[in-house]
Amino acid sequence: MADDLSPNTVRLSLRSQPLQIPPDGVSLCPSNFTEYIPCHDPNYIASISSKLNLSRREHLERQCPPPHQRPFCLVPPPKSYKLPIRWPQSRDYVWRSNVNHTRLAEVKGGQNWVHVKGSTMWFPGGGTHFKHGAPEYIQRLGNMTTDWKGDLQTAGVARVLDVGCGVASFAAYLFNLDIQTMSFAPLDSHENQIQFALERGIPALVAALGTKRLPYPSRSFDAVHCSRCRVDWHEDGGILLREMDRILRPGGFFIYSAPPAYRKDKDFPEVWNILTNITESLCWKLIARHVQTAVWRKTADRSCQLAKSKLCANQSKEFLDNSWNKPLDDCIALSEDNDANFVQLPSWPERLTTYSNQLGISSSSFKEDTSLWEGKVGNYWKLLNVSENSIRNVMDMNAGYGGFAAALLLQNNPVWIMNVVPSESSNTLNVVYGRGLVGTLHSWCESFSSYPRSYDLLHAYRVMSLYPGRKGCQIEDIMLEMDRLLRPNALAIFQDSSPAVQRILELAPRFLWVARVHRILEKDEQLLICSKKFWIVDV
Repeated sequence: MADDLSPNTVRLSLRSQPLQIPPDGVSLCPSNFTEYIPCHDPNYIASISSKLNLSRREHLERQCPPPHQRPFCLVPPPKSYKLPIRWPQSRDYVWRSNVNHTRLAEVKGGQNWVHVKGSTMWFPGGGTHFKHGAPEYIQRLGNMTTDWKGDLQTAGVARVLDVGCGVASFAAYLFNLDIQTMSFAPLDSHENQIQFALERGIPALVAALGTKRLPYPSRSFDAVHCSRCRVDWHEDGGILLREMDRILRPGGFFIYSAPPAYRKDKDFPEVWNILTNITESLCWKLIARHVQTAVWRKTADRSCQLAKSKLCANQSKEFLDNSWNKPLDDCIALSEDNDANFVQLPSWPERLTTYSNQLGISSSSFKEDTSLWEGKVGNYWKLLNVSENSIRNVMDMNAGYGGFAAALLLQNNPVWIMNVVPSESSNTLNVVYGRGLVGTLHSWCESFSSYPRSYDLLHAYRVMSLYPGRKGCQIEDIMLEMDRLLRPNALAIFQDSSPAVQRILELAPRFLWVARVHRILEKDEQLLICSKKFWIVDV
């Protein structure tokens, strides 16, 4: 199959050109920066390691250098970089030259994570606990969550968090069921797993469970999945399981495929006993234990929680949803009176445009936002003038209620969208998740936790207007981070104040961007579409 893809993709990759930096252009980063992630820079983290709690894996979390220590330079592509293979073929194949790391193939080949196959890396759909393929494993989980009466959709699973995701094959096959999955893993001994996931076209972030909340609101996910995810859930009094309780909706599932769930030797029985004691204190119910996997369900039993659980002093939704750079809480939220009758939103894709009181906004605001973006996205796509499968990985840098993502998906484009809600704006991420979408909180004064060349399209709607002109938050700083995230030939859409757009127009050539479309809008705003040149280092 890989050979069938080669001619077209190689022909496209010949659009590259030797790098010619203009006199006032941004300089080039060193050649060893091809995979540079500023807030996960091993050298910087080593320099501050004495200040970090290594036993709590704080060194694997985001550690961002101050602005004056960030190199201001363009991250180069690796030698022989090619435009990525497109979805759906990319689910199974990526160019080896783009992520030329064979260690995972050597270490995990027997588990069918990834294999080297000529000029490509091949992903047969296996994982540590599903080496014979994700589809059979997913069906087994569906059986376990429904008492052998249905599948994951029957169980009400629409949003999944995959902890320690590997190369994200679990999420890749959940796409077939219209289940949106957020996958994450840290930079550890398998450091390129997230890069593989993004190159394949699967939503993923570099992240770790350590000392801080995950950047998601409370009740975000219908299931949390851990397949040999290398998280010690039983340690530190179960504080990490309490974080899972925060992000699981009432009735949600914690799926655990790891040795304590099935092995009888050495320390595993003791770990299992600790786990069951912690989950009992959370009032989770163990509903299935079968073939190396255990499944708990989060109940809404207030009387149990009052009797057994350590409850957070602050029970407000604002407090529970505020998860940007916040320390973990060793407590849980008390179930609400109506949690036992938690209402499921309609199935996909109707839930994208269906209003519910659970969204936490007014019906009029929801309808206005939905209508606004249905019109805008149709216009965007005409202006972009791209082929159907040329865009897969999309980021909305200021997602609001998720209207851009909803409108884009309803056009049946083969895309996924990372919805980013800036930490400096109103926290609307709960609305994004309520629509069945995925996303994260983030401050654009810092680097995003993703590899270079991750995205085909960045949508920057009024992003620049959010930020002051201080160092690290200036327009050129945000553009530099956008350049790092953009794939060659990728696109960026800006709608912002006229001064902001004029500044972007002025800076674009310095970043080797080409302004493709420029429109003056009403309300002193302008629209700008830029493309990033596909340049190579000619040495």
